[in-house]
Amino acid sequence: MNVAVLVIDVQQGLCEGSEAAFDCAGTISRINRVTQKAREAGVPVIFIQHESKSGYLEHGSDAWQLANGMKVEPTDIKVGKTTPDSFLNTELANILESRHIGKLVVCGMHTEFCVDTTTRRALALGYPVILVADAHTSAGNAAISAEKVIAHHNATLTNISSFGPRVLAIASSDLKFAP
Repeated sequence: MNVAVLVIDVQQGLCEGSEAAFDCAGTISRINRVTQKAREAGVPVIFIQHESKSGYLEHGSDAWQLANGMKVEPTDIKVGKTTPDSFLNTELANILESRHIGKLVVCGMHTEFCVDTTTRRALALGYPVILVADAHTSAGNAAISAEKVIAHHNATLTNISSFGPRVLAIASSDLKFAP
C-alpha cells in the first residue's frame, strides 16, 4: 500500500510568542527525522499550511511560513487550507488519488484541531493512519496542558473503530518506511 506523510500546519506563527505550541523545537526535529526517512524510501512528503486572507496566518506573511528549522525539499508537495480539515476545499484528495496513496502518516500542529480533524476525515475517506505519537503538538488550553492534549489524542484516535480503517500511534524513532 502506497503511503504519504502529511505535515500539518508547522508554521512560524504557531511556534513563537506566548501562544506557541509545546516543544516546537523537539517536535520539528522529530518531524524532520520522519520526513527524511520518508524521502529516503521514496515516500511523498506533503506540507499543509493553514492560511487566511487577512490577519493571523495570512497567506505569504511571516507567521504563515513553514517554521524555522523545518527541512523542506524541492520534491515535497505543499497544500494550502483554510479550515482544520486538510481535505476540505483543497487538492489533497486529488494528490493522494493521483499517486495511488492508500495510507497516511500524520504529524504536525495543533493536535486537537487540524491533526484531529484531518485524521478523522482521512479515516472517513478510507485511509488507515499512522499518527506519529511524538511528532504532533498543541498549545494546550485553559482545561488541560499540551502534554495531556497530546496523550489524550494518542489514546482517543487509536480507539476509533467505526470508520473501518484504524489509527496506529507510533513513536518517530520506531517508524519505518519500506524502500
